Amino acid sequence: QVQLVESGGGLVQAGGSLRLSCVASGTTSSSINDIGWYRQAPGKQRELVARINRGGSTTYADSVKGRSTISRDNAKNTVYLQMNSLRPEDTAVYYCRAQLHTTFGPIYWGQGSQVTVSS
Repeated sequence: QVQLVESGGGLVQAGGSLRLSCVASGTTSSSINDIGWYRQAPGKQRELVARINRGGSTTYADSVKGRSTISRDNAKNTVYLQMNSLRPEDTAVYYCRAQLHTTFGPIYWGQGSQVTVSS
């Protein structure tokens, strides 16, 4: 059973930084085709924040580009999202998402981690 466990969320002031972590269990890092972070603010749809594929290529939402860095530690089966210069509009529940094997493979989600940015 694949599980994704997020940590690192919390309350931070505008302009501050946070690092989110997501540990994947029940699978190997080589089986993860694509892993990343999505977020959902109240009343809004879930949206991509950043993702990284097996080859190390990254994709970022325009809203976080230049302020966030996604990285992957295959030895620890962990993906990180470093977020800097946080803004109140970054407030959301952040979810880790992993897709296994190929772009048509099964998708798994973590339980979510709340990030609140105060102005």
